[in-house]
Amino acid sequence: MIRADELATITRFAPSPTGDLHLGGAWTALASWALARARGGRVILRVEDIDTPRVVRGSSERILEDLAWLGFDWDEAPIFQSARTSVYEAALAKLDAAGLTYLCDCSRAEIARAASAPHAGEEGRETIYPGTCRDASPTREMKRLPAVRIRVPEGTRITFEDAVCGKVEEDVAKSVGDFVLRRGDGVFAYQLVVAIDDADERVSHVVRADDLLSSTARQILLMRLLGYDANPSYIHVPLVVGPDGERLAKRTRGATVRELAERGVSPESIVGALAHGLGLVSTGTGPLTPREVARSLTPPNEWRKRPWPIPVDWK
Repeated sequence: MIRADELATITRFAPSPTGDLHLGGAWTALASWALARARGGRVILRVEDIDTPRVVRGSSERILEDLAWLGFDWDEAPIFQSARTSVYEAALAKLDAAGLTYLCDCSRAEIARAASAPHAGEEGRETIYPGTCRDASPTREMKRLPAVRIRVPEGTRITFEDAVCGKVEEDVAKSVGDFVLRRGDGVFAYQLVVAIDDADERVSHVVRADDLLSSTARQILLMRLLGYDANPSYIHVPLVVGPDGERLAKRTRGATVRELAERGVSPESIVGALAHGLGLVSTGTGPLTPREVARSLTPPNEWRKRPWPIPVDWK
């Protein structure tokens, strides 16, 4: 059990409304919610709908319904990123005024050809931006609608301790280079909006899937450059995968909460399977409510560290 005298915690669950809530999302929601409730803290629900071309109509409402059906509650009304564009604009203007941004009209193909890093563009590896437009004239004729990039200070090493993954060190200039803050189509980049939101909402513990671990150093860097005093702890949990060990996809049977509900699986069965399979509780099997998970929650460093395959058959 987590000690009752630990400091109050603020966590957030931040789904993207690009489809129905899948079990990977339900798992991170459970871990984030239970951690805050176990410590007498607060939980925020943030809908990350800023990437409007990817938003599926009705998805937000269905995700909120599924979360309520599973037994989750929140300490304030849901926050929608699409309502915060003026905040992101102000942050971008602040970075620009400090000389920390520039326009980039490179295409992805041009970046991949120019990148000097070995294996650039391969699956699972991030292409390092080679700085092509860093010193180019901002008044030049653009080949296409330009993105806005951050001038990553050389030699900026970010170090943080992840409760599941351990110590992480990264030199952002060497690992990714000057990354995008706003795309050419005007959409704000994930790195910028998440850094701002986590800082503004005073999130103390960021709980999310470990496929986002590589984003963390960039977000910490942006918090610092924007003058925030935020210093969240990070907990990157393993992915929930299909029975075959492959990443969950729309075609994966039993991958979404709604599908399981329509098949007659109870919310307690889903929560219990996730909690036991992923090590949120140390003993027993069987159905659980989120509050029961919170009452028996194990410390994050004891949670499962490898991908967890969903059951083939649900009871």
